Amino acid sequence: MNQNGKTNNNIYINDWNALSIEIQKISPSSVFVLVDENTEKHCLYYLLDKIEATFKVIRIKSGEVNKNIDTCQHIWESLIRHGADRKSLLINLGGGVIGDMGGFCAAVFMRGIRFIQMPTTLLSQVDSSVGGKMGIDFLQYKNMIGLFGNPSGTFIFTQFLRTLPERELKSGFAEIIKYGLIADKNVWQKLTGFTISNTEDYTQWVSLSVEIKQRITSQDFNESGLRKILNFGHTVGHAIESYWMNDDKALMHGEAVAIGMIAEAFISYRTGYISEEELFEIRRKIIQYFGHHPRYVKPTEALIALMQSDKKNESGTFRFTLLKEKGQAIFDIPVPVTYIEESLIFYATVLK
Repeated sequence: MNQNGKTNNNIYINDWNALSIEIQKISPSSVFVLVDENTEKHCLYYLLDKIEATFKVIRIKSGEVNKNIDTCQHIWESLIRHGADRKSLLINLGGGVIGDMGGFCAAVFMRGIRFIQMPTTLLSQVDSSVGGKMGIDFLQYKNMIGLFGNPSGTFIFTQFLRTLPERELKSGFAEIIKYGLIADKNVWQKLTGFTISNTEDYTQWVSLSVEIKQRITSQDFNESGLRKILNFGHTVGHAIESYWMNDDKALMHGEAVAIGMIAEAFISYRTGYISEEELFEIRRKIIQYFGHHPRYVKPTEALIALMQSDKKNESGTFRFTLLKEKGQAIFDIPVPVTYIEESLIFYATVLK
């Protein structure tokens, strides 16, 4: 895959000309751009400079806490108020929240209008903008309402990463770690010594991550089998993220997934797959990047209750994606609740 050009499935990296051509090809009756306060300030002017199309801006508040049906209602009302029709185009300029929610809103508005993904965070560039998942949170459950569908194109510009604080980069970096653990041992090994704040180095990581995710999702778009390996770290991670979402020290998605990967690596060890040596290597490397935060794996009962609503579960049985070894994952593995409890204790334990 070329780092400065088209990948498969209409995904382009650092190609403004391709974006202009795609909009011309769609020939929309009107163009809307969905932004939050951050992307309006730091990213929107790139569109004003690079594309000729006239567009209207729809503004929403940033943050996972706003990824809900109320914000969707605001988006739909804005589209109606500004005269959108079935030939309108929505450009989602933002991170995972905007991509997930904007795609969902477009896919159901008037039974579906065209949309383009323009991910601006590392997390959305390497993960959420690729693979066609769209949706919103409902009650206290992440991504409970949603659907699968492809945008007209996904346009990734790594220059947007220069606008991000290190914590935001670190959140996306968790997904790159995940790809190394589930699909490419070489990626895992190359991560040693990488400096997260060095945005100049990210084009190769974005390109490689997109390639891995496309390879997996192209074989199983609707997540009936292989695609489930992408959920490694997310069963525990989503529960932690959801539980602490309204706390004044809420975790970002990647921070919660980092904890989840350590816990689920422990379950992989406990079920007889990876070795103790591999487990402690994984724990050591992830904590090296993300630090150690035991407060977030409590209260155990509440976190496990949230995991019971995980979409991978079947007939009341916990089903996990686990590591068979570094660089290879397996899915739909039944796990007893005692292993989950032990995994949270393992993460919380302070090791010398």
